Amino acid sequence: MLEITVSHDSGVPPYEQLRLAVIAKVRSGELPAGTKIPTVRALAAQLGLAPNTVARAYRELEQDGVLETSGRRGTFIASSGDPTADAAGRAATEYVATLRRLGLDNAAALHYIKIALTS
Repeated sequence: MLEITVSHDSGVPPYEQLRLAVIAKVRSGELPAGTKIPTVRALAAQLGLAPNTVARAYRELEQDGVLETSGRRGTFIASSGDPTADAAGRAATEYVATLRRLGLDNAAALHYIKIALTS
């Protein structure tokens, strides 16, 4: 789930708040390259926004090169321009997805990473 807060009382339009929040999460590393983000409808429902508002933010993020859409596969955080960071981000995202499928928690994930780093 994408943790973003949009204030309906702000002078900044909701689509712009969403756009800026996603960019901030990408820059902070919270959303590495390859991370799948919610569908327009799912995020709109989560944030209490109209789907068109979320779609506008996604379109602008895609135009800015922050998001990439792969048809039925969904929408993902795009490459950052740094091939090493991109590869590491994608590997980490795949690793976490695998562990989630196996039913393992964050402590187990870190345990296996530490073992791999010391091997």
